[in-house]
Amino acid sequence: MDMKRRQVIRTGGAMAIFGLFAAAGLARPGTAFAERNAAAFAAKSVQDAFKAVGASGVVQTTQVNWGSTPTIAENGAVVPVTVTSNIPKTESIAILIEKNPNSLAAQFEFPQGTDPTVTTRVKMGESSNVHALVKADGKYYVSTQEIKVTLGGCGG
Repeated sequence: MDMKRRQVIRTGGAMAIFGLFAAAGLARPGTAFAERNAAAFAAKSVQDAFKAVGASGVVQTTQVNWGSTPTIAENGAVVPVTVTSNIPKTESIAILIEKNPNSLAAQFEFPQGTDPTVTTRVKMGESSNVHALVKADGKYYVSTQEIKVTLGGCGG
């Protein structure tokens, strides 16, 4: 019985805090929660992930900057990835890792007028090609960078 009381207090406290943020205009109901494309995140290959997000006729591009993304990662558990799209009217960027069990690692959407840059950390089981799938003006573009994962930073 004591556990239910704690759960009620915890939930009520969280709702009160959200209410304060909403009243101050810092959070709006509906915008605080992200939608997840479960089929895309469950895809086992890059091509299956492309299909699940609706990407067809994907074109290779050089208009994607990989920023400070390393070509050699010392620790596959935490690989920093930075992607900037220089394609006008960029709507979204997805990060896909070819040799991971589930290819789609992250997907970001950008409101019009937003700088299309993402910095995140991904987990890589082994050296692999990493793809940035960019949707811009209703068309899909892809840029690829190989990232080698080393054991202990030996560079092999």
